[in-house]
Amino acid sequence: MDRVLSGIGRNSFLVVGRVGMDTFPEPPGTAIEDAELLRVDIGGSAANIAVGLVKLGGVAALATRVSDDAVGRYCVARLRRYGVSADHVHPVSGPGASERRNSFAIYESRLEGHQSVIYRNGAADFEMDAADMDAVDLAPYGAVIAAGTVFAAEPSRSAAFHGFKRARAAGMPVIFDVDYRPYSWPSPEVASSVLSEAGALADIIVGNEEEFGFMAGGIDRGLDMARDLARTSAAMVVYKMGHRGAITLVGQTETRTGIYKVQALKPTGAGDSFMAGLLSSLADGRELTEAVLRGSACASIVVSRPGCAPAMPTRLELDAFLASHLGPELVD
Repeated sequence: MDRVLSGIGRNSFLVVGRVGMDTFPEPPGTAIEDAELLRVDIGGSAANIAVGLVKLGGVAALATRVSDDAVGRYCVARLRRYGVSADHVHPVSGPGASERRNSFAIYESRLEGHQSVIYRNGAADFEMDAADMDAVDLAPYGAVIAAGTVFAAEPSRSAAFHGFKRARAAGMPVIFDVDYRPYSWPSPEVASSVLSEAGALADIIVGNEEEFGFMAGGIDRGLDMARDLARTSAAMVVYKMGHRGAITLVGQTETRTGIYKVQALKPTGAGDSFMAGLLSSLADGRELTEAVLRGSACASIVVSRPGCAPAMPTRLELDAFLASHLGPELVD
């Protein structure tokens, strides 16, 4: 665990995975089919985590591919506007490049009847390859982070595994957000196998009970799988349970934490903000349980605001939230 915390303590992260264009109707509560005004920003799990880390005072760089068009250029420009390094974000090239497109999402800022539509056919980010990862100098970074979507297709799957193995060889902690999205994968069987393989290489694993259950072959076996990973290969596993909080596992030790109740506006972005808040707090040297709770507070903030990347809190906003909200609340 000391090696992992030392790497995270550098507060400089390489995040591997997609950046996409997000749109959402305004004002909040508007259905997509009734929209007359759409706000545009960036999203995608990896990009959201990177933005969250920077807004909380860290350094983050993204490694991925984008489409060679105005949308791809928008995503790169927006990353830089947020302060995320895009030095390792490259447009697709070569045969078929013109058919590769950035992921695109449109979702609503409402809970009742919430609709979220994501287009991922021919996704540009899946074109990242091992050569892209070899071109990244790991020296400026203390840890490597990837979310599960990057493993869903080739060549990005092999590229991400290559990045994990390079990081491990360099003694850097590997951080894995399971982030299972069925629409990205060729089959559940492939997803289960690949995500389990990625989890076995990670020092920190974060996932919800459905994701661990999926990898274990049944929702009733998910917590046992999380426990097994914590006892055999991972320094820390966070098993998220939605409104019932989370269980953090380190070796044989299990710690249950609750959530901060808010008036939620939407269900999206919580997991990405949790990861950013957790890692940023560990980088600050905070005790593990406090770091998990600060991650939970970040998740609560994001679901109460429109958007994903723009909803990620700053350090001042997080501290203000914690000072003004009761919690955390444990729900059985």
